[in-house]
Amino acid sequence: MKIYPAASRFTSDHGWLKSHFSFSFAEYYDPNNVSFGSMRVLNDDVVQPLTGFGMHPHRDMEIVSIVLKGQLKHEDSEGNSEILRPGEVQRMTAGTGIVHSEMNPSSTEEVNFLQMWFMPNERGLQPSYEQKAYNQEAMKNHLLPVVSNLPQSEEVAYIHQDLTIYLSRLDSNKTLSFQQEENRKMFFFVIEGDVILNQDVKLKKRDSARITDQPALTIQSDSGAFFMLIDLA
Repeated sequence: MKIYPAASRFTSDHGWLKSHFSFSFAEYYDPNNVSFGSMRVLNDDVVQPLTGFGMHPHRDMEIVSIVLKGQLKHEDSEGNSEILRPGEVQRMTAGTGIVHSEMNPSSTEEVNFLQMWFMPNERGLQPSYEQKAYNQEAMKNHLLPVVSNLPQSEEVAYIHQDLTIYLSRLDSNKTLSFQQEENRKMFFFVIEGDVILNQDVKLKKRDSARITDQPALTIQSDSGAFFMLIDLA
């Protein structure tokens, strides 16, 4: 289990955009921090009102966005136009090539969202887009899948890679357990609050852990937490 404190992330500040990179991205490059399994990017972005990322291309990547605060407007060359809000998740398959924009449509409120990139299980896929609302009550003291390649409910976005993204809100008096299959990895990210992993590893807000060769994970919190767990090959 390798711990990455929030303060160890690279910070990029362009005024209209402030980003924290968990992996090498844009002007930040560390040859020892390029990916974790199929996970290539985790950016924690804050975009100011009426600004954002104009139309730009992507190719052969699975892109997942989760809004934590505010609104994020998505438009792409496939004709999709949606506004993403807290309680919703977006998956975009860039495949053979797609052009899209991500803008903050609010004139008063900043938007904070997590964007993740995963390498797809095959190249040259047909570009596609999907937005799903998940049950925020259902993730209370429960690991709720919101993105997966496994058969799930209508609230789970499909991704072209062997992984599942779980979200959870954990009360201070509860414990969650996750059983891990052999030869798989876990990426753990604290969105809010604090957690204790396997009874002795403490993580705070925006800290993360990259976990391998551990058959089980127990998750507790002293004061309550909102976190993300990714099970991946």
